[in-house]
Amino acid sequence: MPAPKEYQGHRSRNAWNVALWIGNDESLYRLALECLKRAGGKRGIAARYFLREVGAERTPDGAKFNHLAVSLAMDGLT
Repeated sequence: MPAPKEYQGHRSRNAWNVALWIGNDESLYRLALECLKRAGGKRGIAARYFLREVGAERTPDGAKFNHLAVSLAMDGLT
């Protein structure tokens, strides 16, 4: 299976979009930081907390919040 194409330096367009929203929307950013704090900095656990609490399945412009994309977005926050 071929490796997925990168998009704007991210794993995929979806990962880029999720990272963009988490990094630039104050409420999503604060939620991500709080989840990281509660998870002791463990991105995988923090991503689960985030997905449970975000209250949406998609970003405002339609990218899917999924565990991998959220976890990767949190990597840049620590």
